[in-house]
Amino acid sequence: MMAGWIAVGLSLAALLAAAGAVAQQTGDATIGAEIARRTCPGCHVPSGARIGSDTGPTFADIARRRDNEYLRAFLTQPHPPMPNLSLTRAEIANLIAYIESLR
Repeated sequence: MMAGWIAVGLSLAALLAAAGAVAQQTGDATIGAEIARRTCPGCHVPSGARIGSDTGPTFADIARRRDNEYLRAFLTQPHPPMPNLSLTRAEIANLIAYIESLR
């Protein structure tokens, strides 16, 4: 009987982990574009923005050179020379969806 409960518990844990991974990978590119226009023009020129800096690469360049896993890790941890943006998981997912839309 105990082995059955352990199997149920492990199955539930696997389902929750898979659901979390799917939720982490989805985002809204339109919202991400707005986050980029609001947060990033100090160093990047977001697509469609009238202002911005060419200090950092364009988002289209980033889209060509980096995959989503790299971007998620990069945006999750503070690192120079980028400022500590303190983005939420949802904001990161939306920003990644925006960058992905430029591929």
